[in-house]
Amino acid sequence: MTTLVSPQGASEVINARRTESLDAPSILKLVQPETENLFGLVNVVNLIEKAVLAVTLSNEKDEVLGHAAFFDYPNVASVDQSKWEDWLGAFFDCKNCTPLNTLFLHYFVAKREYSHGVAREIVRTMFNAVPEMHFCFLIVPNGAFPDSALANIFKPLDKLEGVKGPDNCVVFLCHRHNHVPVLHIRQARVEDHDDLTPIFNRQSDMLKMTYGDFFLAELIEAQDENMQCLIAEVEGTAIGFMSVCNIVNTGLLNECFELGPYHGLSKPHPDDELEAPKTPTPSPPTEPEQMSDDKPASGRSSATDRSTDSKQQESTMDDGRKDETEKTEEMKSEAGKSEVTGTASKVSQSVTGTADTETRVKPKLSEAALGESSSSLLSHGSDHGSQKSATSQDKPESAKSSRAAASPPAQSLSPKPVTPMIPKPRKRFVPKYKGEPNAFCIQLFIIDERYEMRSMDFLPKAFEMFPDRDFCAMTVPHLVPEFPLLQKFMRATPRCPSILSQELYLFHGAGLLKDFRVRPACTSDSESVEKLVSSLDLHENLIADLQQFNKARRDDDGTEIQAYVATCNQKVVGIAVVRIEEDIEYIRSHYNIEDFIYYNHHRRDEHGHLYHFALNPAFAHFSKHFLKEILRQGHKTCLYYPVYPPFTSREVVGKHSLVSAMNDMVPVRPRRQITYPLEVLGSNAPSERVLQTKEQYSLCHINRKLTLEPKVVINARIVVVGASDTGVALLETFVFCPHLRFNNLTLISPHGLPGEMPPDEVRDQMMGTSHCYSQDEYTQTSLRTWVNVVYGKMTAIDRKKKNVVVNNSTLVPYDHLIICTGQQYQIPAPTEADISRLATSNEAPNSPDRWFRGTPPKNVFVVNDAYDAAVTLYWVENHLVNSPGKALVYGNCLDAYCCVQTLMSMGITGDRIILVEPPLNYQTTCFNNETVDAAVLKAMKDAGIEVYSGYLLAQWNDGKGGEEVITASFTSSTKPIRLECEAFFSYYKKKVDYEAFRAINDACLVFDGRLVIDASFHTNDVSIRGAGTITKFQRRYHADQWTHSNFNLKEVGIQLANTMLSLFDPTLESEREPPQEIVNLIPMYRSPKIQGGYLPGGYYYLHIGKPSLNVPLDVQMAQRDCGAEWITGTPGGTPDYFRLHMNQYKTVETVTCLSKQPIDTSNIICLYGLHERYLNDPAQRCVVYGSNDFYSYFRQPWCLAVYHDRFADFRDEVRELLVTRPADGVEALEEKVRQLIDEDLQMNDSQKKNLKNEFSTSRSKRAVETRLLSFLSYNYYHLPMYAKPGMV
Repeated sequence: MTTLVSPQGASEVINARRTESLDAPSILKLVQPETENLFGLVNVVNLIEKAVLAVTLSNEKDEVLGHAAFFDYPNVASVDQSKWEDWLGAFFDCKNCTPLNTLFLHYFVAKREYSHGVAREIVRTMFNAVPEMHFCFLIVPNGAFPDSALANIFKPLDKLEGVKGPDNCVVFLCHRHNHVPVLHIRQARVEDHDDLTPIFNRQSDMLKMTYGDFFLAELIEAQDENMQCLIAEVEGTAIGFMSVCNIVNTGLLNECFELGPYHGLSKPHPDDELEAPKTPTPSPPTEPEQMSDDKPASGRSSATDRSTDSKQQESTMDDGRKDETEKTEEMKSEAGKSEVTGTASKVSQSVTGTADTETRVKPKLSEAALGESSSSLLSHGSDHGSQKSATSQDKPESAKSSRAAASPPAQSLSPKPVTPMIPKPRKRFVPKYKGEPNAFCIQLFIIDERYEMRSMDFLPKAFEMFPDRDFCAMTVPHLVPEFPLLQKFMRATPRCPSILSQELYLFHGAGLLKDFRVRPACTSDSESVEKLVSSLDLHENLIADLQQFNKARRDDDGTEIQAYVATCNQKVVGIAVVRIEEDIEYIRSHYNIEDFIYYNHHRRDEHGHLYHFALNPAFAHFSKHFLKEILRQGHKTCLYYPVYPPFTSREVVGKHSLVSAMNDMVPVRPRRQITYPLEVLGSNAPSERVLQTKEQYSLCHINRKLTLEPKVVINARIVVVGASDTGVALLETFVFCPHLRFNNLTLISPHGLPGEMPPDEVRDQMMGTSHCYSQDEYTQTSLRTWVNVVYGKMTAIDRKKKNVVVNNSTLVPYDHLIICTGQQYQIPAPTEADISRLATSNEAPNSPDRWFRGTPPKNVFVVNDAYDAAVTLYWVENHLVNSPGKALVYGNCLDAYCCVQTLMSMGITGDRIILVEPPLNYQTTCFNNETVDAAVLKAMKDAGIEVYSGYLLAQWNDGKGGEEVITASFTSSTKPIRLECEAFFSYYKKKVDYEAFRAINDACLVFDGRLVIDASFHTNDVSIRGAGTITKFQRRYHADQWTHSNFNLKEVGIQLANTMLSLFDPTLESEREPPQEIVNLIPMYRSPKIQGGYLPGGYYYLHIGKPSLNVPLDVQMAQRDCGAEWITGTPGGTPDYFRLHMNQYKTVETVTCLSKQPIDTSNIICLYGLHERYLNDPAQRCVVYGSNDFYSYFRQPWCLAVYHDRFADFRDEVRELLVTRPADGVEALEEKVRQLIDEDLQMNDSQKKNLKNEFSTSRSKRAVETRLLSFLSYNYYHLPMYAKPGMV
């Protein structure tokens, strides 16, 4: 906060922030007559949209006092933005001005009485926000002169001797040193203690408490050749301190982090062991170790207390430093020399396991791209062999081959904690470096908050202290926010196993060089580029594109290619290849790019497609500048990069390679698509560019505004156990926070992330679906790009050390643990009732609900996810289909009926299928609809399926055991039955997995049938949260019947993520501890509970309903406030069955569909929660007009806008119009309605008529109509079937 004082003495407390497009009206109010003379007539929204930095000053009332827009090229129409250096250099002596350190002021307005203070504060903010900037130009037309506010800051630039200067403009310049000068760095003296002590005390008292009051003076006094202390000084006062030491335990760091690209932080030595021996000698397993957080990281390097960031100092460097690029140009290829980067068994957290662990770990793509040879767009396997085969395949996997790939050995079906069908990974090779250490470390660092953006000024002096070292290292605890100094460092990837519970950051001395430039590639760069990218996945695509660029500057089909190289001291250190984005209409219609840009302000040719991007890790902090230069020199404003799923064929991936800039880009959310009735729309359908069918991918994006906007980096280790809908929604919410970057998101799941297997319709039909996520949605979110995956089961939790044990061997450390494993079908446990004595279920000696702890028969299957379904179908395809034996399905849930239909789809006739239904868990069936129940039962009977209801499993093979089930015995309330079968499919009661229960119970987390949580998801451990069907609420809520199972699990996961974001997001109010609940109420959720599936008889089933308890449908409809239902069609008839239920408020509350034809699911789901008026009164049409087919009714063109993904936003906007007062003293329409309801509870016809008349004559009606037309016009590419004004 800063206070501005006007010449009249008035003062304003102002805040500087980035400009938003919503500020445009306020900015226009500040425009003065001289503004247009200086900057011309400009479109302010367009200026904000394309500026690399736009700053607004506002007061405490959020009133805009000033605004400035900065670009990276001059605002001179005759100057090509990619060639401004040549233009400026032709007239002025500005050889030190480069795109790296120069910006141009394109627009400035301010409130007149505060203009001088506003101008100074904006310029100061700009230099603080962008530490690399040292020069800011102001260019105005001839005849115009800056007003006094700007004239005090910008001074005329001296022309070259004998040069006239540009004809049409005048150039002014502002220097950094006049506003935010580079800090003076010197060696520390003992007398600096008094200046530094207050800074230390403000930020931390830990060191004082540990080492005493004079620890700083003692540290300064102890300086020697191995340890030096540096001081940042401003006007004779010390404002910052850094202690550096050249004693670094590089061996320990190499054991704990992936340091192959940095040569292990050691000097090259002829005895270095960089490659794994051909016949490695196995080493005995060792016990996993975990170091406590307060244990030193590397010698004295873990004493870091506080730190901050900035830009490198302008002072000249030692000549030897200029040759650093020669030492770093091979850093990229270094990764290829060592197998340490060739396997995919590392995770962003420190994951510790025994030497022969059977746990597989898959790192996120965004991190693995940097210097890792194992990174692959096509496949990211755990060993070289599988990866090579995946990347070399020419065709995508078929459904049959994907099931074959998932086929297990027989013993893999046992319920052991070890993940089935995951090959045991090889012991990882860790290189050994024999050379001298090549790094020094920062022991202690602190700086006054006012100067923290200049933290980088310390580094030139630090490297000068140890000229023989190339790297600077710093370790920090995971929960320490990434301060400005670390933003310029490279984060090292933790190795598995790791015994160091801290983050390691590195900086290469070459990064201090200021000669970082970007230019178009040329033929002479080819050799350097090949050497740079030799270890990257699909680098051959990059080389081919570079050759094509050098050859013709465009593809064979005429598409323009743009290739740029980044150089430092004339050495190539980076390469990027861009083409125009040809599918921008498809991207706009399928992805929410308008969360980041105003589409209409960008020309079609300003959208670029990033195909390749590689940058030497030593210059990783210049990555965003490289992207900014690509946009400037390529005349682009936006770049897009697709990430395809691992099963995508090489032809689809095309010419891409895995880029190393994904952390600088933002993931873009996919958009829900309308299912169009194309046969009805005809020529009124959207264009082919919108409707085209393409291979699905997730999208990353960056634009000019984002190139100078840093992300908040979160290093907290967040571990999610379970890939349930809740867990996936939680991770998705974290990943799609554009201003946050979570470095340590980890998922623990037996089969990894869902959606990683190739699409297979039959496999997906084997289970019902909640419609929370589809295969396409999994692909379009691509969590594998941002989330590390540990394959295995949670078998224990060490709450004291904060470790999760996976597969009884691997330790996964956490700071925040989220348990959302859900409930699964388990191997059923026979009650062991003796049916030879005609025992009934009540006489069974054991409960059917207990866990089965023996070795299950080989032909007993439980299907809980797509992976289990693929395994099961492979066995069915290869054993059951061609044999005469029968399949027995045990269960009465939706999944059981889907399994029956899938078996018939696989070619097994109905007379070979037996369905045994256990007694109902609740009063209702899984459909809770007699019509659906009867239709499914009739279809099964017609197919010849044997159906037995009310039976519990008593014995397998008459209790004699055996490796396979030949017979199964069941008891009921009357007589038992004995059935022969060749395969047994169990869908009996989902419950908590035994391994998860044991881990939770042994960790002393409260477990009462399920994991007990409060309304804020907290367990009895503040670091552990729970969500999903594994949880129940504490008994103090007196809501034992309500659990997360009653709600939409995706919404539950999103709510959990939003609750946790307050811990990490600085824009939200932080939560120090769980809030105290004033009223013991459980949270309620609004999204519908959905289930669907493919049922016997070839029925497609969909049910959408509000979250509720399991109450029989007839009981619900008998209640007075239940509303009314309308039903059209019959199951299997013409039309098919469609039930629409509206509550007493005429709002859609339940939809049930049972059809022989595929259902437009995404459209029908949109009906939930809509008032009948939005749907043209379907009930009235059903009764009055005799409309007997809701399927065709809801496919009519008029209702397509209702299915649009932005229709909910439009409804909110309309409501906002009706609740907002049109003028002071005039009541809003909603206020009038509330008054009438408060008086009489119900309005009579006269009151309704008066309200309608008042609305018709008010400005609100016109505003609503205008908003509707605006909605249809803006989304016309999706909704061309609606007429616009002037068309008719």
